[in-house]
Amino acid sequence: MQLSIALVIIITAAKAGGYISYRLGQPSVLGELLAGIILGPTVINLLQHSYFGSEHITEMVHFLAEIGVLLLMFIAGMELHLTDLIRSGKVAASAGISGVILPVVMGTGLGLLFKTGSQEAIFIGLILAATSVSISAQTLMELKVLRSKVGISLLGAAVFDDILVVLGLSIFIAIVSPQTDSGWLSILKLVLAMVIFLAIATVFGKFLLPSLSRIVKNLPISQGLIAFTFVTILLYGWAAEEFGNMSAITGAFLAGLFFARSPQKERIESGILPLAYGLFVPIFFINVGLNANLRDLTEENFWLFLAITIVAIISKVLGAGLGGLIGGLNRHEAVQLGIGMMSRGEVGLIVASVGISQGIIPQNIFSIIVGVVIITTLFTPPLLRLSFHWFKDKEPEVKGDNPDLESKTSIEGAKP
Repeated sequence: MQLSIALVIIITAAKAGGYISYRLGQPSVLGELLAGIILGPTVINLLQHSYFGSEHITEMVHFLAEIGVLLLMFIAGMELHLTDLIRSGKVAASAGISGVILPVVMGTGLGLLFKTGSQEAIFIGLILAATSVSISAQTLMELKVLRSKVGISLLGAAVFDDILVVLGLSIFIAIVSPQTDSGWLSILKLVLAMVIFLAIATVFGKFLLPSLSRIVKNLPISQGLIAFTFVTILLYGWAAEEFGNMSAITGAFLAGLFFARSPQKERIESGILPLAYGLFVPIFFINVGLNANLRDLTEENFWLFLAITIVAIISKVLGAGLGGLIGGLNRHEAVQLGIGMMSRGEVGLIVASVGISQGIIPQNIFSIIVGVVIITTLFTPPLLRLSFHWFKDKEPEVKGDNPDLESKTSIEGAKP
């Protein structure tokens, strides 16, 4: 019953915050994120109330939020076509690579400037290199431009970013940690695991998933297709982390890409969208605020927090934006791409958690990073919306295999 009441409060607050934000002309996710901060330890500290005193409630909300981000990235993948993503390969690669290099360099330099240790400084750079486009993808769906050149390039760049950050993190841990096997062999194994996972996931998704979904649809099972889709999302996310050394959201995004080719796409959307937007996705956005305690940002840490926040924003916008220019985007599109890559989200938190568990960064740096994640996550939706409002000369949406660009996902995403 404690979990039931917690979910009542969380979902109601998310929808109310989304509605207010929507009425004020902002993306609904902004209101949901702010509602999470209010419910979190920064203001109310809901889950630490005596009624919700059990740590199991917090864990359950966290696990439900993890499912929410997987569904969100799956929906983003469903909005695209694999041919669209391949077509954006040059822009995605250049934006993803430069969007990692510049934050690492600037973050490391900032850490050294504030007289942190060299390992700590480099790790700050690695944290700032991370990106999470789940919130940007939701905002683009609300604006109905996810399948624009910028939207497709953004999601492609995020895949490159994810691979490079995980690779860089693994190399760094292998070098500094005496408990791990260092050397080029471990690095080669890591890269090989990524390549093998992507190859197997692509072959399975491209050639088997459409046929399997058609077979399951014809079986006399209640909601069999939706259950099959949900299981596949979880399996792709699990396999991405377990075997591919990539984040689970990348696996879920790939699953969405492949299900988008299925003849049952509309049926899958009609089943998954209510599940996602009615329950799991609002919990994910609220949970971002529940995990942050902005009270930890004391006067002693404020200037470092402010500096890291500025570097986090500038380095990603400039890095990814410059890569977009090199890849062929115009200046307006490059700015939009850079803003879309700005949010660190759960990926930044994951990298920071590895740092604190390995003893590479202290608790005060971790609290600062949480604050930076919150700020970049809050700023991304309104800035992204403003960038599309300022630059009216957007490219027309990319034509894919499916002419129905005004999908149900875009319509649902526009609602708070």
